[in-house]
Amino acid sequence: MADENASSQQMPSEVELWSRYNGRIFGLFAGGIVMLGTVVYHLLEDWSWVDSFYFSTVAVSTVGFGDLTPTTDVSKLFTVFYLISGITIFATWLNTRLKHRVTTQALAHGRSAGDDADSDETSSDDS
Repeated sequence: MADENASSQQMPSEVELWSRYNGRIFGLFAGGIVMLGTVVYHLLEDWSWVDSFYFSTVAVSTVGFGDLTPTTDVSKLFTVFYLISGITIFATWLNTRLKHRVTTQALAHGRSAGDDADSDETSSDDS
């Protein structure tokens, strides 16, 4: 009997697993890139942890107030690669979150619309 239950339950495919966890994975990457920038700017620019975190977040979010700027050549070069990779990772993370939200809402509306249609059909059959 245990074998029958085990065979009836299928393992999720790689695509299903990826679609289930890709938002979390990119979220970890996004948080990791901000942490990386915070540590690097703290070490290279000798900024406080708060200023380093602030600059890392403002730079990757493309807000760029301009109140803090890298001053050394090494930190300027790091900033170029940091922004290219960071903006890409954040955009990918936001894209996966929005796709998940749209899919979830579409499924919810599809179910509610289907439920309403079923109730209409049963009420018309009763009359």
